[in-house]
Amino acid sequence: MPETITSAANAAVKTLRSLATKKGRKEAGLLLAEGERLMREAAELGRWPQLAAVSEAALGRPSVRDFVRAAENAGTRVLILSPRLLEQITRRDNAQSVIGAYRPRLAELTELTGDLLVALHEVRDPGNLGTILRTCDAVGASGVVLTGECCDPFSVEAVRASMGSIFAIPLVQTQFQALDAWRKRAGCSVIGTSLRAAQRHDEPDVSGRVILLMGNEQSGLPPDIEAACDHLVRIPMRGRADSLNLAVSTSVMLYDVWRRRGFAKPNHA
Repeated sequence: MPETITSAANAAVKTLRSLATKKGRKEAGLLLAEGERLMREAAELGRWPQLAAVSEAALGRPSVRDFVRAAENAGTRVLILSPRLLEQITRRDNAQSVIGAYRPRLAELTELTGDLLVALHEVRDPGNLGTILRTCDAVGASGVVLTGECCDPFSVEAVRASMGSIFAIPLVQTQFQALDAWRKRAGCSVIGTSLRAAQRHDEPDVSGRVILLMGNEQSGLPPDIEAACDHLVRIPMRGRADSLNLAVSTSVMLYDVWRRRGFAKPNHA
């Protein structure tokens, strides 16, 4: 049965509050996910929270009661918290009435399959990262590889922006040299993006296994990594702006590859 907690000094509440920081996530070995829809998506993938919290009002909804029952059957500890405590945990006014703490998962390069991957080199904005994960999920990409010093993919901002796709997309953290060595063995071509490129983004062959390599929001890809790419491309610009937001440019690249592959196996018409 869910436990009613009223004190901010409760150990479980303190754990949930700590997940707003990278240090807290590392010490607890947990990430924070917010919202019934997101948590239902995780459950559909077989992912259940270690610890969940709901408001008493939310328990009045049949869908939440069903979720709580299923979560408890899966071994989740469920707390009933006041809206004030939920706001303290999420650091947001009008906080979601259902939240959960999950074990984060990282994959290995050798676990990646499929013919379309995204690699992000030193991405710094968690909102961009979460949005890219969502887009990868939408187009059926097989995984995301983070190279270099990237933002925390399990931050509240990244998880929130992913809208649940953090649970669906295999995520790898490594150095570019390791990715480059693996992709040569795996037969993947690398298409990198650069403002210095002469080739247009829709010109390289994408019929085989492809890794789309995107650079840092401010500085792009360093010269040595550009040199390691099989193709270096740029997205054409017509107006005054000379660049796009990282999440937007990654979406353009992903959807163009999918388009040129005939929108293979879409879930929706």
